[in-house]
Amino acid sequence: MAGYSRTDDSPFGRWWRHVDRTTLVCTFILIGFGYILMLAASPAVAVRIGASRNMFIFKQVAFLTLAGLIVVSVSMLSRRAVLRLSLVGGALMLGATALTLVHGIEIKGARRWIALPMMSLQPSEFLKPCFAVVTGWLLAQRRVAGLIPGMLVSFALFGVIVLLLKSQPDIGMLTVITAVFLAQLFVNGLNLIFVGMGFAGMIGAGVGAFFIFPHVRSRVERFLHPDVGDHYQIDTAMRAFGNGGLLGRGPGEGRVKDLLPDAHADFVFAVAGEEYGLVICALIITVFGIIVVRTLLRLIREDDPFVVISTAGLVTGFGLQAFVNMASSLHLIPTKGMTLPFISYGGSSAMSVALAIGMVLALTRRQPGLETRKISSLFR
Repeated sequence: MAGYSRTDDSPFGRWWRHVDRTTLVCTFILIGFGYILMLAASPAVAVRIGASRNMFIFKQVAFLTLAGLIVVSVSMLSRRAVLRLSLVGGALMLGATALTLVHGIEIKGARRWIALPMMSLQPSEFLKPCFAVVTGWLLAQRRVAGLIPGMLVSFALFGVIVLLLKSQPDIGMLTVITAVFLAQLFVNGLNLIFVGMGFAGMIGAGVGAFFIFPHVRSRVERFLHPDVGDHYQIDTAMRAFGNGGLLGRGPGEGRVKDLLPDAHADFVFAVAGEEYGLVICALIITVFGIIVVRTLLRLIREDDPFVVISTAGLVTGFGLQAFVNMASSLHLIPTKGMTLPFISYGGSSAMSVALAIGMVLALTRRQPGLETRKISSLFR
């Protein structure tokens, strides 16, 4: 492929020469783990709810195949096209997120999904990467000849999203988007005092959520007081890691998938730990780490503020989502229903993460002849 890429001047050949192939390969490794663990975890869950054993497998194969296509196709876009996609997609998903409050599906007391044929769509999942790119462009305006008050507009947009997510409610997504925004403000050069105030505000909001939302209070109390309340899910997950040991019990030999209702989604990492052991779990963590660290290192050589701020936000959201899922399974933080990117079951999750990684690859791709073009010329 290397020889082919040096001689071929087609769009695909140019893309292959300049895309971050390490991140691309790591992404498809995660998709591969997603296939394997869905084969392991989902049949027992499907049987338990009275569905066909292969229902989740067939759906997730379709979701992950589409996710792979999204990664490649979005990564081939120009930076200008990524921004346009984010502006249009962000506007649509913002409207759809508002629509969930009126016509959304209510699950466990929250309205976060819109019913579609064959699946439910969670618009806020797609809003997250679009928000990171649009905010990156807005914040970069102060460094180029922009015509809009980017900082002011970005705060207004963030405020609207906060109100919508609080109304659903979706505290987990709100936390991730807030962390993305604070990371972008930090990268943009905001005084550390103000960034610290932002994190203090997050802590204050967390305390408020503890008193306002019963499900948040329940999860925190169960984490802080292990001897009080129902700890069935986390206790079962921890036993699964213990049973798996270093090399695991072997494919199909795990028992946690028969016991946990969300073994194919929120606790898929526990299934990996029981059936494939510490070695595979460490490999999964390493692959996530490579994507995050390598992307941040590529930004060191980047002089376009739009690319730096936007990509920093995208990779912050990706890494934080992975951390929250795995740390919840290991009882390092209170449990939170957040998927493990590309590995947990879920169409909205798989495709939105694919959109984010595709955007990362597109923004960090070397584009000869475009390196000197800054944000002010993106629409020309």
